[in-house]
Formats: sequence, C-alpha cells, structure tokens
Amino acid sequence: MVLTAAVMLLLSGKPPPDARLDLLEAMVAEIDRSHRSLTLKENPAPYFVAAQVKDYTHDELGAKYGALFADEAARERKLYADVRVGSYQFDSSVGEELDFSFSLKGTSFFAPKQGPIEDSPEALRTALWLVIDEKYKSALFNYLKKKGEDVYTVEAPGRAPSFTKQEREVFVGPRAPYAFSKARWVALAKAVSRRLAAEKAFIDSEVRVAGDKVVRLYASSEGTRLVTEETLFSVRVSAVTRADDGQLLENSRDWYAPREELLPTDERIAKDTDAMVADLLALRAAPTIDPYTGPALLEPDAAGVLFHEAVGHRLEGERQDNDAEGKTFRGQVGKPVLPAFLSVVDDPTLKERAGVALNGHYQFDEEGVAGQRVPLVQDGVLRNFLLSRKPVEGFSASNGHGRAQGNRKPVARMANLLVESKKALGDAELKKALIAEAKKQGKPYALIIRDITGGNTNTTSFGYQAFKGTPRMVFRVDVRDAKESLVRGVEIVGTPLSSINKVLATGKREGVFNGFCGAESGMVPVSTVAPAVLLQEIELQRSLEGKDRPPLLPSPFAPGRPE
Repeated sequence: MVLTAAVMLLLSGKPPPDARLDLLEAMVAEIDRSHRSLTLKENPAPYFVAAQVKDYTHDELGAKYGALFADEAARERKLYADVRVGSYQFDSSVGEELDFSFSLKGTSFFAPKQGPIEDSPEALRTALWLVIDEKYKSALFNYLKKKGEDVYTVEAPGRAPSFTKQEREVFVGPRAPYAFSKARWVALAKAVSRRLAAEKAFIDSEVRVAGDKVVRLYASSEGTRLVTEETLFSVRVSAVTRADDGQLLENSRDWYAPREELLPTDERIAKDTDAMVADLLALRAAPTIDPYTGPALLEPDAAGVLFHEAVGHRLEGERQDNDAEGKTFRGQVGKPVLPAFLSVVDDPTLKERAGVALNGHYQFDEEGVAGQRVPLVQDGVLRNFLLSRKPVEGFSASNGHGRAQGNRKPVARMANLLVESKKALGDAELKKALIAEAKKQGKPYALIIRDITGGNTNTTSFGYQAFKGTPRMVFRVDVRDAKESLVRGVEIVGTPLSSINKVLATGKREGVFNGFCGAESGMVPVSTVAPAVLLQEIELQRSLEGKDRPPLLPSPFAPGRPE
C-alpha cells in the first residue's frame, strides 16, 4: 500500500505543514539578524525592528449596460518594515509629512515593497533584507536630524515618549475559506446593470462586485508573532442623472459581508436596486431648497457620518501632538465635550451589531497590538483617545488602533464607532420634538436628513476646524401639518464642537453605516453605529449646481431607442 505524505502525517498525529509558519520563521530570522547586527560605523543599531507581510487575493467585476466592463483577479504580497533607532523614550520616528531622510544622495534605488507570491522563505527573507536596510538608513538619518533639532527647540514639559513598550503576543489564526462565485456575480451584475441602463433619465450606471482576502504575517524584535486571515465581500450599485436645471445627482446602494454567503440574495439586491432607482428619479424631480439654518433630524446613517467626521477623527491620537493639527480635544480629558446624555465608544472586537456584520472588526492592529474596546466619551465627558503605539501626553499605552492600508505607516484610526444615548425617543416622538423646536424658533419648516453620501473634515491648523457632509435624501417638514416633501441642492457645513453640542435628543433605533475611511494611512474598513439625532441647529449651504447639458441624444439602450 502506498501512503501519501499527507496521509502519513495524519496517521502520525502530526498537523500538516503550514507554509505561513515557514514564511513567519524566515521573517523572524531576518528581523533577529538586523536587530543584532545592523549598524553603520559608530552609529547605534536599531532598538526595534518589525516586519509585516500582507498577502492579498482580489477579485472584482464591473458591469454597465448589461455587459462586463471589468473582470479582475489579482494576487500580491506587500511588505512593510518598522525600524527604529534610539530608545522608546526618544527615537527616529517622524510623521510621513516630516520625513527628513529624502535627499539627492542615496535615493537612486528604492527597495521594492513587494514580496514573492510563492511560498519561498529564502525569497521573502531577501526581499525583507532590502526593505529593512533602507528603513534603517532612513531611521538613522531622522534620528540624528531630530537630535539636532532639539538644539533649537524648547523641550515641552511632559513630552510623551516616542514609542510604547508592548507585551509579546503570539497568535496563529485559522485559515479563512475564500471562494468568489464568479458565475453568479457575472449574471447578477449584467442583469442589474441592464435594468439600470433601461432608465431613460440615467446618464450612467454601474454594478461592482468585489471579493478580498488578506493573510497577514507580523513579527517583531519584541517577540510578537501573528498570523491572521480576513475576508470581505462587497456589492455596489450606483446610478447618475441630471435634473432639468443641470445639477448632477447620484444614488447608490452598498452591501458588505465578511463571507460571501452572508451577502443579500439576488432577489434582495434587485428589490433594493428598484428602491434606489425610485429615490433617484424622485430626487431628480424634487425642487431645490435655499440655504438653511435651523433644527434638523438626522436619521441613523446620516448621524453616523456626522459623528465619524465631527468627533471620531478628532479623537485619533496622532492628531493631539502634531503641530500641523488643530488639536480640537487637546487638554480636554476629564471635561465635558458632548451633551451629558451621549457616550462614544470605539470597539474593533465587535463582529456584528443587531445582526449586521461590522466592517471595522479585527483582532490585532497593524502594529501587533490586540484591538480593544475604548470608551472615548462617557456621559459627555472626554475619557480617552484612539491610540496607536505613538503615545499621547497622559496615555502611555496603545489601545490597538494603529491601522493602515497595504504597506503604509500605521496611525491611530477608528474601527467600529458606537454612539450611545440616555435620552432616546421613539420615531413619532422625535418628529414631534423636531416640529416643536422649529415652531419655537419661528421656522416655517424643519428638515429630516435620511441619507448622506459621505463626508470630509478638516482637522489641520492651516484652516478652519470644519466638516462637510453631502446629504442625499433631504425632506422638508411643514410645521403646520407635518407633511414631508423631498428637496435637493444643499450640503451640510459646520464646526464640530458647535454642531455636536446642539444635539437635543436621539432616537431609540440604531443604524449601522459600513464603509471605508480615507486618511493619512490610507483606506481602512470602518463602521459607525448610531441612533437618529435631533439637532437644535444645522447649517446647509448650496451645493455645486452644475449647468452642464445632458447627452443630446437618448441612450441607444433605453426603451424606444432608434433602430
């Protein structure tokens, strides 16, 4: 009888070989060698070395007008290394915007940040050798430069250390099954895109389906060893039209799931697409509204975007010590910053909320630290910041929020932001309170904002501390009869502390907003869980109107097209 190697391993009771561990061992060997022996003349060796490999599998389909426009399948391994010279108290680390190491000398070659897609320990170790060498030279340059800068700058009392010490973590996670059902998604994308293209009023539309798997290997000179695997699937349906006055209008639906089988059925996607189409056609026919200042009710999705932009970004740790930042909450720990009935938490350990999978879930951040639940604001009082391994004055330990896309440098970022309230009203009560507030202010109408396409915020010191959101479905509520009518043509603007402190009450029903957030360290998956919020005052300005003509001829795809 002939036994295969796999059968022999099973009979012997030994687990089958794991190529991930062979690659991790190669990473450890190169990290140890660099930590022990990497020096330049009389200069110090690195006190800390870490390396990370992200193995990406990506599938994506795009369809328009009933036909495929994109069919992509890719595989790559991205490398990142963190090499530090000096000590935990004072080291070579600088923000990317202040990286002094660029010069005309020594920059004729940059180490590729790609690893082998084959499981070759020797090839991976060689690729890391070049990346670590480059990072060491850059770190040494920055370290000597920072020491020189200290000659001219006053040392701030209580200056936080450069880097936090971290306990050793060892974790090897299970393999995450990944399969992209291409035939199903091709059929769905073609069918739904054909339905969208049939709308005469639409000038463009698209269906996108994507599947991603990331295998992450991390090792450091502190002894941390991590192997994790994650998958994320998404479907996006979008359409664009123009109103008769030329304004460009867009609507979309997005679905996310950690496993393919958790995405909605084809029937559900088709039904939700029909609802999206109806909303966009109604929006196209809706009247524009003048700029507005007054009370407004933001339903859960819109409220989530408000808190993400106005509060969440300003609680990210690196922003508290960066002179280029506005430092909105610097020195406010222990002080009221929100209404006393509101609390804000960020919790990457949560996998789902009310049966909805959360995009922002992870076990370990990009710096090898376990994700932790962090109470940021409790009963209106600021208690904590989102922290990477870059300490903030008064906070000496990471809480597992160092995040980054691909091989970019990690910084503190949001994961699953949760807004909690002790002053919650039912939907009917909330609308009555909205109308009562409008009457109190002498307003003929109030606003309900049901959906926001997204937002952005300025946190730097080079401009006003402001945020902006683009509401999509805005309803004017007549205070006389509570009748709602759809309007368009405005966007939300405001200053963060002023806007958030005008929350009068919230709803009881929570909503989950899943998406991606872009900032210094790239695009990372995030979620916001929030109830509806009643604002005493919100400011809306006119959005870009646009006067472009729509296409002169009807779409050849639309019903009644010429033969």
